[in-house]
Amino acid sequence: MARGRFQKLKNKGVEILSVISAVIIWQLVADYIVRNRFFLPSFTDVAEAFLITVSRQGIFPFMGMDMELPVLLVDTLYSLMHFSIGLVAALVIGIPVGMIMGWFRSLERVFDPIIEIIRPIPPLAWIPFAIIWIGLNPFGAGFVIFVGALFPIIINTFTGFKSVPRIYVEAAKVLGCTADHDLIRRIAIPSALPSIAAGIRIAMGVGWMCLVAAEMFGVSRNGLGFKIWHNYYLHRMDFVLVYMLVLGFLGLLIDRAFRSYLEEKFFKWRTGVVM
Repeated sequence: MARGRFQKLKNKGVEILSVISAVIIWQLVADYIVRNRFFLPSFTDVAEAFLITVSRQGIFPFMGMDMELPVLLVDTLYSLMHFSIGLVAALVIGIPVGMIMGWFRSLERVFDPIIEIIRPIPPLAWIPFAIIWIGLNPFGAGFVIFVGALFPIIINTFTGFKSVPRIYVEAAKVLGCTADHDLIRRIAIPSALPSIAAGIRIAMGVGWMCLVAAEMFGVSRNGLGFKIWHNYYLHRMDFVLVYMLVLGFLGLLIDRAFRSYLEEKFFKWRTGVVM
């Protein structure tokens, strides 16, 4: 087992060396060229700020109890809650809409012009309506994330359904599968699944990028995005970088976990295809 781990580490040698080199360059530039913590905190400044955020305690309400946790973990849990609200709503609405648009031509003609008019509007432009319609609460932040995540899901689901090979549908009809709901369940969904999964991955990325803005307008006093702006106003740029890096690593972790789950559960048959 130890030999296997060593081999795995050896195979990742270039990537590890690349990250270490970037950190060294960052440290040297911050210490000897910029020399100003406000403009560019060094790696050691950020590491020190990270330890402070981990050592401080915060309160996370859970099922009527106030749980005392490291403040960084509390902020992460709040952000994951906002992100989950938006993404789940986008999945619940986006996938069915994309499916019916891709399968029924008449419904595509009904929905397409509306979606094409609304889709180019940036998610951040919806913040005033998020405040008016939903208020300053976690669902308000979730709404902005929902708007960002919705359209990639609709478009990719629609494209996946439109790309179902006609010969599959004809063959299913010959074998007695004639009802629309049977054709959708047995032919269209399996065929469109790679495109739907790609849409969800894009939606997760867009929704995660909307998180900072979604937490800016006072939905709570916690959250990774909120703390970025809070520390900026306090001129603590080392803490700003800590929260930015946590956002980056967490986004990467979510994407990798989703990819691994898909490949393990649904795409084993796609040997050699990069998802």
